Amino acid sequence: MLSKVAPWLASRNEAGLGVRVLGAADTLALRALANEDPVANVFILAHLDSVGTAAPTSGGAKVYGVFDDDRLIGACWAGANMVPVQLDPALVEHIAAAAHQAGRRYASIFGPAESVLALYSKFEQLGHFAHEVRERQPLLTISGAPAIPVNPSLTFGTMADFDRILPACAAMFEEEVGYSPFLGGQDFYSRRVAGLIRQGHSLVHIDADGTVVFKAELGAVTRDVTQVQGVWMNPGLRGRGESAGYMAAVVNLAKTFAPVTSLYVNDFNAKARATYERVGFTQAGTFATVLF
Repeated sequence: MLSKVAPWLASRNEAGLGVRVLGAADTLALRALANEDPVANVFILAHLDSVGTAAPTSGGAKVYGVFDDDRLIGACWAGANMVPVQLDPALVEHIAAAAHQAGRRYASIFGPAESVLALYSKFEQLGHFAHEVRERQPLLTISGAPAIPVNPSLTFGTMADFDRILPACAAMFEEEVGYSPFLGGQDFYSRRVAGLIRQGHSLVHIDADGTVVFKAELGAVTRDVTQVQGVWMNPGLRGRGESAGYMAAVVNLAKTFAPVTSLYVNDFNAKARATYERVGFTQAGTFATVLF
């Protein structure tokens, strides 16, 4: 649990604590740390599966680690976003200071709520202010069969569908965060969507007229857990009660990759939460997201 470190820190001299950027030699330690909660940490575990190392990537993303002497006790991915990994709130000041000194700007912080909100509190003190803070986002999982029938129209997207899927993804993004993912250029987001399609992580129903009816992505995938993101129903087709059947189909397709399907949802989105409950999702934790 995240709170396991705090009493220990309070009772000892913190001189033995240090923070540094992780390298290849830290890969096994980071994986072991993340596997303490493979659902909450599916993002970093999927990254390790993909690149095979904790070392910085060619795009400049890195992982900060907090060490007690030689023992890794907390970490945080720092790329386009910041993602805490088993980071006790008592340790966030070490990460915040290092990230601030690096001078990089981040689009968001997301992950377990206690860590995210504590990290943002330190960022505020350093002069970094969010335009929105979503403090309570239930982290949901399902490991059995969906509780309702699936909609068989949902399939894996293909690159032949790219020109239809990309606008739907952009519409979902803008609806969710309030601005276009194409600000500053279209290339980065387009490559992201294309990559998900090529990996077989894009799920979509396109009707005979070429209209995207429903879509979702498996944003992070390991052999144990998938994390569903980007759930979107065409606005012109909402209100018919069809989203639950599509989400049941998402679960079925996600199970071809891993036994546990997860997602996190805004606590104020009552309709989505009711849909996920109908499908059979239950709460496994609480996330938070800070949007800069």
